[in-house]
Amino acid sequence: MRHNKKFNHLSRTASHRAAMLSNMATSLILHKRITTTLQKAKALRVYVEPLITKAKDDTTASRRVVFSYLQNKYAITELFGTVATKVGNRPGGYTRIIKLGKRASDDADMAFIELVDFDENMAKTAKKTTRTRRSKKSATKAEAPVENVVEATSEATVEEAPAAEEKAAE
Repeated sequence: MRHNKKFNHLSRTASHRAAMLSNMATSLILHKRITTTLQKAKALRVYVEPLITKAKDDTTASRRVVFSYLQNKYAITELFGTVATKVGNRPGGYTRIIKLGKRASDDADMAFIELVDFDENMAKTAKKTTRTRRSKKSATKAEAPVENVVEATSEATVEEAPAAEEKAAE
């Protein structure tokens, strides 16, 4: 029976699974996005998010704990440097998994996993605003007073212009 055995073993021994997740986490930290199977991506998210949380507190103890998982000093430098500063105010959810479809060779579900704050394409699309019918109606209501103000100021400048010419002539 599988009572209280909730994580995916990924058809590997414990040592192989730990080594694979460590290597994938290192690649994710260094490259900011990796492509893998959906199940490995889900297992990697559970593995790497506590390490990113630990990296927000830059102490010797936390560096040693994270190094015991990753075993790569370049990944540690990157994690405690650029990654930790970028996600410092985020309360969690540092990774995003996007499904890519099926792999042609063995029909495995593919996905890529990425660090959320490092994706420029998603940041560009998030800044775009979509217009709805409601916003168009409110925009037309807002435009009417603006036109009146512009016309009123242009009329005032036309009326003030002869007065300014008279002062200049004196």
